[in-house]
Amino acid sequence: MRSRERFAQSGFIVAVIDAPSDRPQGLWDFRTSAAHAKDIKHVILELKRIMDIPVWLIGTSMGTVSAVNSAVRLKEGGPDGIVLTSTVTKESRVVTETVNSVRFKEIRVPTLVVHHKQDECVVTPYELAVALMRSLTKTPKKELLTFTGGDLSVSDPCEAMSYHGFPGLDAEVVTAIASWIKVIHGSK
Repeated sequence: MRSRERFAQSGFIVAVIDAPSDRPQGLWDFRTSAAHAKDIKHVILELKRIMDIPVWLIGTSMGTVSAVNSAVRLKEGGPDGIVLTSTVTKESRVVTETVNSVRFKEIRVPTLVVHHKQDECVVTPYELAVALMRSLTKTPKKELLTFTGGDLSVSDPCEAMSYHGFPGLDAEVVTAIASWIKVIHGSK
């Protein structure tokens, strides 16, 4: 959410999806469900109804599970592409849903994986993001963008103000993502 204005300045229409109102407990243990993908499908279809444009899902951290779940489950009415930043690839005592929980290998839309090489979050190790790329055999286009540096981590390793959230690199990361999406769709 911190980068939504930067995406808007890059010419994108931005919609932020939160937990549905009928889930007061949030999205834990829901992100890999068919019901969650159906909720996201409704948002995608409404956006396409309002503006006839490609709709991409950009998920960060646990949001990557939601994006992958939707891309895999929604054969019709799904996203035109996905961007995964700080991809959750490993379970922990707290995190039980990962991109591997939803048949990551079945993604059939363009997929951009963006990761910070110094990400120290236990559920998003850089090495596993690299390994994931080999699993993407059905997507028409894929790429891994790796970032280093930025501002020093000042929060928990799995929070936004650590390398997990690309602090100090916001403009650079958004520009790279926006450029990649625009190349895929042949726009400037």
